Amino acid sequence: MKKKTGAATPDTGLDAYLLRRHGAVRIGPGAAPEEPQPWTAEGLVALEADLAQRGYALTRGLRAALARLRPADLGGAGALLLARLDAMLGADRRHRPLFRGFPDGVPRHARATYSATVRAYLLCQESQICFACERGSLDAGIGALAPCAHLLCGDCYDALVIADGGHACPYCATPLGQEERYLSLDVKAVRNAARRLRPGSLLKPLRLAGTADAEETAAAELAALLSRQTPLNPQDREDLALLLDHAPADPAAWLPVEIPVRESRATVLAALLRRDREAARPVLAAHLTTATDVLRLIWAWSGAEPDLLPETARALRLRNLPRPLRRDLLALLDALPVGALAEDLGRHRQAWLRAGELLHPYEHRARFPYAAAAFAVLRGTDLAKSPELREAPAPLRVRETRRGRARLTVETFAARVEYALLRGEVPEAVGLLATRPGELARRLHHLLRVHADWAPGEPTPAALLDALPGALRAVAPGPLLGAYGRLRGPREAGERRLYFPRGRVASAHGRFDEGTVVPAELSAPVCALIEAELLRRAGRSEPCELAVIDAGLADLVVPFAERASARTLVALPRGSVQRLPAGEHVRLFVHWMQRVNQRVDLDLSVAFYDEDWAFTGLCDYTNLVLGPRSAVHSGDFTTAPPPHGATEFVDLDLASLDKAGARYAVVVVFSYNDVPFEDLTDAFAGFMTLDPAEAARVRKGAFRPKELRQRLDLAGDARVCLPMIVDLRERTHTWTDLNVAADPGFHNLYRHQEKIGSLASDVLRHFGAGTRATLWDLACATAAAGSPEVLVRDRSGRTLDHYRRGAREPVAEFAARLRGLHVSDRRIEQAPDDTARQIAERLGGVRAFTALVHADVPAPAEASGALYRLYPGPTDAAPDTLERLTAGEWTARFAPNG
Repeated sequence: MKKKTGAATPDTGLDAYLLRRHGAVRIGPGAAPEEPQPWTAEGLVALEADLAQRGYALTRGLRAALARLRPADLGGAGALLLARLDAMLGADRRHRPLFRGFPDGVPRHARATYSATVRAYLLCQESQICFACERGSLDAGIGALAPCAHLLCGDCYDALVIADGGHACPYCATPLGQEERYLSLDVKAVRNAARRLRPGSLLKPLRLAGTADAEETAAAELAALLSRQTPLNPQDREDLALLLDHAPADPAAWLPVEIPVRESRATVLAALLRRDREAARPVLAAHLTTATDVLRLIWAWSGAEPDLLPETARALRLRNLPRPLRRDLLALLDALPVGALAEDLGRHRQAWLRAGELLHPYEHRARFPYAAAAFAVLRGTDLAKSPELREAPAPLRVRETRRGRARLTVETFAARVEYALLRGEVPEAVGLLATRPGELARRLHHLLRVHADWAPGEPTPAALLDALPGALRAVAPGPLLGAYGRLRGPREAGERRLYFPRGRVASAHGRFDEGTVVPAELSAPVCALIEAELLRRAGRSEPCELAVIDAGLADLVVPFAERASARTLVALPRGSVQRLPAGEHVRLFVHWMQRVNQRVDLDLSVAFYDEDWAFTGLCDYTNLVLGPRSAVHSGDFTTAPPPHGATEFVDLDLASLDKAGARYAVVVVFSYNDVPFEDLTDAFAGFMTLDPAEAARVRKGAFRPKELRQRLDLAGDARVCLPMIVDLRERTHTWTDLNVAADPGFHNLYRHQEKIGSLASDVLRHFGAGTRATLWDLACATAAAGSPEVLVRDRSGRTLDHYRRGAREPVAEFAARLRGLHVSDRRIEQAPDDTARQIAERLGGVRAFTALVHADVPAPAEASGALYRLYPGPTDAAPDTLERLTAGEWTARFAPNG
């Protein structure tokens, strides 16, 4: 059989991962033809035109790699790349509203379409990416070369075109015109294309992935995920399973000494056991350190998520354990302190009762007596039938029941803490909790509240202030930042509090809190200790010469409850507030596809409320048009058969709604016939911008992937989703990513208007300014502890503040100056493009920490350090020497004692 060469890498799932996470594309080695062939060049132009329509552009290295492919292989590689992008954006299917009235536009000529699209981007935003240097000029502008329309900055034009005689594009080798350097932007086709873009639109660069093979790439990406010290969200867990399938066969080549997240640990160990049971057994003892670790492994071994949630247990059928593995697990349990073991088993009683049926601990009571005794406590075994268990070691003890039976019991840690708090013995409770630092952090507000009840007017307990500095060193980032946000925020008596129960999907419920309000003078010393601990952890990283941070990071909440977050296009943490895209019109959508022989009716609805959360109206299947076309529904689909499913839209005229007295718009997606989202083949919701020309023809709409701003997958055992709340007056949206608990029969929004409004009001209050820890807090700690100079860009992008740490200025004071945006050393006000260029110039050639909301800064040359960005942009074209961080990875950098 003849070996095929020159093909793109097969679509293994790893390629989709690299594209989504890094904007990188793997290409096979290819076979360069001896002579350039016309149809190869035409194929590349056609691919570039298709990518530009989706808002993406090929960087120089990736285009060169594609150019080396044979025409047939180029077609396959291009088709796969477009398919992956469409799947990521949700454009891989037909989206047709019920009331159809829009034509499908098909470009007649790829080069003309590409040229007009690229120049339209230049018309909307001058700071696009240079295709040659992949970063853009800092002094010379960028233009579209005549006639090929590839973007080239002035510096690259001088260095590559003029130096070569000015005959060809250095990107595609197309002969250049002699009269004009760049194509004109003042062309009707370009202006028309620009109207379909929002101001400030940027082409997102696609880079060439490294040349390492699949196993090496998977091992490198796997190491980053396994080193995370914060829980993985659903997308990360899916990526972990994918990378494990591509990991090298020898675990010693990639398995770290420690995997901090216990769910990840169980997933990896179960995968190793399924791959090679005998080779994996020796590593179990090093990674299973608690009884709950063993239980998680049993869950993962049985093919379930090792989250130990009740809903998982109800649907789980446990898989039998081979005898050698069963003895290994019993030996691990028996080696644990018997009191802690019995307490651990009691935390997940029903799950351990089921697991005990697989382990058979009583059969091996002579070999593993402690494990047998702990299970006797769990099961409430009558000691009359097992008299040998009466000799169980301390702290287990025999207790006689009222019926004359004898059973083993253990006093739990939680019981001792609660008893101390019940008596108002805060120092005693602190002493107990200090042995479990995570629990101490979670109870800080409770401890201060009890102290305020029993000793009103007294200062913060000395025992707590003495124990905290040492205990906080061992607290995970989640509890530490959660306590920080809870304690520093303003509180009122009888306020509404929002709670997020642990589960597979994110849900919330609110209630009035009638407890004692913790005074600021009690919480302030504790907050100061937490801030000091954050600075200590930030100082462990390698120092940087410069830090660049956006003030808009204050609108991004530190990720929490990530296990229950939905998969999204933009990883916006729950509770974060973002400005709506420029313009007065927004298009909401929901798409779903049911299984064969199934009928599912999802409904997209929007409820409107005034300033005081009084209901003012709705737009849904019962009311397709609100007011003078202020909100328009596309029509109600009651079924979504494959292969295309169904899509519903709602167009919002923001100015008209605001004028009509509506302040808030609450977006709700619900299942009319009570089918949970997890039973669907596919379902997702989101929103996009609506260009003015299309807004004038509200009944004529389309799904435009280029204008897609956010997408959220509907999943899990939920039937009502509340993805976001829009503030019509401030032109912002709060990303909620919540599922509403609802009894069967949630058939229209009007009936549940009060419940939805109350929840939305609670959400906005819960995530109000200053009430949660934000990425701005992490940015200030990272910058102050690791960089002597910090640049802060304001939300508008027009102001750049320069902060420099004084020779004798303590780090804590420098951090406080940054956090409050006080007394900058120098302030520069200029156009946003000039600010972005200045930042790029400063980042070039230095090690820097950069945290941006929008990656609109031209990619710096010879960049190193770390980069966090929320929205993609030209900065993504920076070299691989710049470490890319997600919000979760950045938070994980604040792990304890690391």
